Amino acid sequence: MNRENKRKQYEKGYFKTHPCRDEFTCRVCGRPVVPAGAGSDHRNHCPNCLSSLHVDVEPGDRASDCGGIMEPVGVWVRKHEEWAIIHRCRRCGHLSSNRVAADDNPMKLMSIAMRPLSQPPFPLERIEEMTALMGGDGSLYRQKRG
Repeated sequence: MNRENKRKQYEKGYFKTHPCRDEFTCRVCGRPVVPAGAGSDHRNHCPNCLSSLHVDVEPGDRASDCGGIMEPVGVWVRKHEEWAIIHRCRRCGHLSSNRVAADDNPMKLMSIAMRPLSQPPFPLERIEEMTALMGGDGSLYRQKRG
């Protein structure tokens, strides 16, 4: 059974209170995804590429008609230092947050977390100039006052 057709078989809100133990094939990387190893009863993204599908309006309701690919665009730290992945739908732009699963690819998670540092919104070569424009002396290192 594929994930797109689940909402046709169950009443509204079914997946909020019942575990989802279905297996599926990731539409991005093509790997099989099984619920075992996730550390949760709700597998909602591929542990390899971290992509998902836009099937929910609210978590677990399977009410979205979009069906677009939800790509991982960032990570954030929730309460109690738990990481979550921020997904954005390629088709409609919807944003959602999903808990990191126990078997998620750690290198992919770290590459997403490091993206703002590796691809800043300004050229690193101009950081001294920008510091000076913001009222600093433009120096990256403080001079000792004698």
